[in-house]
Amino acid sequence: MKSRTKVVVIGGGIAGCSTLYHLTQEGWSDVVLIERNELTSGTTWHSAAQVTNFGMNQTMVGLKTHSINLYKELRDDADYPVSYRHGDGGIRLANTQAQMDGYAHFASMAQGMDVEFEVIDAAECARRHPLISTDNLLGGLWDGNDGDIDPASLCQALARRARKAGAEVYRNTPVTDLTQHSDDTWTVHTEHGDIDCDIVVNAGGYRVNEVGAMMGVHHPVASMEHQYFVTEDIPAIADAGHRMPLLRCPISDYYSRQEKDGLLIGFYEQDCKTWGMDGIDPNFVNALCPDDLDRVMDVLEGAFERMPVLAEVGIKNIVNGPITYTIDGAPLVGPIPGKRNAYCIIGLRAGLGEGGGHGWLLAQQIVQGEAQYDTWCIDPRRFTGHTNVELTALKATEDYQNEFRFHFPHEHRPAGRDAKTTPLTPVLAAEGAEFTVVNGWERIDYIKPSPDFHPTLGFHFDEAFDVIAGEVKNVQENVGLCEVNGFNRFEITGADRYTFLDRMFCGTVTKKAGRVGLGYLLNHHGMVKGEATIANIPASDRGPDRIWFGSAAAAEYHDMDWLRAHLDPAQDVQIKSLTNDQTILVLAGPKAREVLSACSRADWSRDAFPWLSARECFIGFAPATVLGVSFSGELAYEIHVPNNALYAAYTALRTAGDAHGLKIFGARAVDSMRLEKGFLHWKADLLTEFDPFETNLDRFVKMDKPDFIGKAALAKRVAAGPTKKLVSLHVDCTHAPAHGGASMKLDGRVIGTITSGDWGHRLGMNLAYGFVDPEHAATGTKMTVDVIGKPVPATVIDAGPYDPTYGIMRG
Repeated sequence: MKSRTKVVVIGGGIAGCSTLYHLTQEGWSDVVLIERNELTSGTTWHSAAQVTNFGMNQTMVGLKTHSINLYKELRDDADYPVSYRHGDGGIRLANTQAQMDGYAHFASMAQGMDVEFEVIDAAECARRHPLISTDNLLGGLWDGNDGDIDPASLCQALARRARKAGAEVYRNTPVTDLTQHSDDTWTVHTEHGDIDCDIVVNAGGYRVNEVGAMMGVHHPVASMEHQYFVTEDIPAIADAGHRMPLLRCPISDYYSRQEKDGLLIGFYEQDCKTWGMDGIDPNFVNALCPDDLDRVMDVLEGAFERMPVLAEVGIKNIVNGPITYTIDGAPLVGPIPGKRNAYCIIGLRAGLGEGGGHGWLLAQQIVQGEAQYDTWCIDPRRFTGHTNVELTALKATEDYQNEFRFHFPHEHRPAGRDAKTTPLTPVLAAEGAEFTVVNGWERIDYIKPSPDFHPTLGFHFDEAFDVIAGEVKNVQENVGLCEVNGFNRFEITGADRYTFLDRMFCGTVTKKAGRVGLGYLLNHHGMVKGEATIANIPASDRGPDRIWFGSAAAAEYHDMDWLRAHLDPAQDVQIKSLTNDQTILVLAGPKAREVLSACSRADWSRDAFPWLSARECFIGFAPATVLGVSFSGELAYEIHVPNNALYAAYTALRTAGDAHGLKIFGARAVDSMRLEKGFLHWKADLLTEFDPFETNLDRFVKMDKPDFIGKAALAKRVAAGPTKKLVSLHVDCTHAPAHGGASMKLDGRVIGTITSGDWGHRLGMNLAYGFVDPEHAATGTKMTVDVIGKPVPATVIDAGPYDPTYGIMRG
């Protein structure tokens, strides 16, 4: 066994084998895979191994397309062919119009990745799959690329190719511990000796947290028992003359695919069961859980109704084995939070179908620092410290129970709620708040007009439309108050803090005391990595001269890892997180200054506290730091308050606001207003797939700076010209917004993709942002946008049509 290598991948299932192979494809041959037993001896060996192209965002569709293309290549390898039945086709059924609307949207989204899905009616579903009944069926989504693959031969083929490229695979070699050294390299301790390496990859399958514990981390991954059975031969299948399509049924929570001349039927029962919560037997290898068909009888009855032939056929064998879930159902593929030179590829509940693509994107991140797609939807840092074992199990159970039910816009499922709250959460709930969830935080979405108000889930504008309009109107005409909890806040101190930040940001870093600025961080490829507000807080009895770095709530781990990774040990810079210590109260509207003046002794006049100012003060008797910034386009103040004084500050503001028509507003009103103002959302509109010039952030880039991260790469991109341009659109319809992922088209050809959309209540316009081919980015350009799958006329407009001179928010 080697004593030194560049990368050690721990785990020999599809995740580990795919990563190893793709590392060699990226040019790294000095890489090793270590497996405690034999390859595929964990979940991989008993996988149903379906390979669909369906995904709920373009990154997932793209990685699945890569998997399919890779598997076809392996199938056709004359030296070592893999058994892959590609192109049987698959149908996702639906019995509600809302589900059908979702399928229409996802089909449009997939077109932007050159993938064709087809929305079909109930009769066509039955024509393509003659074993199903059309009772209680509206239709479905057809995926012509659907199929299944042999797990063992797939993993062996990937390992074989990796070995031919120089990689090594050590089987029957349990890892016993991991040690990280002061230079961030690792030693992997095994029963057969130690291996030093630069980088470690956790691909541990259902033993993910055994490996994680060796690093001192916990991953939000839990295992669920999952059962399927294989039927005896069915004459109708043998006589069909073609293979039966795969079937996924959210109505009855089951799936099926052809297995020889019978069917493989798998279940996602409501009475489901976690597995391995109290530890896993070291000898659980190539093993299964005890059969428990009684647990799936309710689901089986639904399957009988949909496929009556099942009631007439016997069962050959039953499989009940563990599969892994995360707290949102999507895998964790990328850097491990808080660790250097450590990555993971875990929580792959659909590992065989997606694993080729996951390993591909992870290898790019390891070798190149970034993948070709924005991978935030699978990034391990999208969850933070609230994801303990109990919460993970609750959310894994909920996601298992809803396996084939996609999330609707504005849907927030009930399991694991109240993971992160503030002293105001019960206060706002008593005032009728409906809450959304942001990185575990309960954040107000809007104020319900009545306790029993429950908008219909779907892709159209819902019953909350007029409620949001009312909140926006009051902010525009009077004054509103909104709690923004979980906002990411780092305190940066030290003599070299500005030197450090000047290297991190591509534009000017405001250094003047008491002033605030906005800036953007790029990755080493010159693409947009992050967005942050910089506030210079002068020394006081609350602390020394310091900088507050503020960014999106979801960016907490992401941004801290990025900043710490670029600290120079020779410089005097310290970074401390205040994210969980303080909460923001946003006061917005033309009467905001009067309210603030009524509850704080400071001078809040325009001359004394102009736009983009920062000041420490008291709100009533609550200590606060106020920033003169706005995400709504109205005169607004961010009031940052320690959580132990939050209720006192809130009470003071509410009392002062009574005379000025103050009302609470929520996140949905904010989203409407920020679209009107031309402001962007991180990981909706700000993506690593585009550079700042493509994202229309020209004014925040200073190419004449001596240096900043990504400058050289950005200069090359500028010379080559843009690949896409972000545009603002007026969408000519009133029934629904253009949802993220929808295709923008000209003469039926896809020319771009929507990133976000909503109704602009102050302008009375349906607005959207999207990245489009540069030749179609000029103001006035006409095109169509798919709204719930149907083409709607749209026109490119100037960005930020509400108050384009910024006069209102300056006060």
